[in-house]
Amino acid sequence: QVQLVEAGGGSVQAGGSQRLSCAASGSTFSIDAMGWYRQAPGKQRELVASIISGGVTNYADSVKDRFTVSGDNAKDTVTLQMNSLKPEDTAVYYCWAHHRFRGDYWGQGTQVTVSS
Repeated sequence: QVQLVEAGGGSVQAGGSQRLSCAASGSTFSIDAMGWYRQAPGKQRELVASIISGGVTNYADSVKDRFTVSGDNAKDTVTLQMNSLKPEDTAVYYCWAHHRFRGDYWGQGTQVTVSS
């Protein structure tokens, strides 16, 4: 099993920044990717950014050049730095980890609200 604990989130004005962090514990040895998804009211959960074990990152088009995902393999953490936030970034953000043998794991979610 893998447990994911998120930190960060809250309310911010448009144009501001926020930083989300997620720490994994448990059977972390076989985690090969981590990242962040988000879900806005009435919408499907979508990938925001991910990072694989080799350090390759992937971003949703809507957040490219504004968000940065980074990982620390030694500490089993993943961080999402969000800059130039927009009201449309408002959502519940979920930490995600992929375990090579056991599939996907999710954090409990943290609310990010961007006001105009």
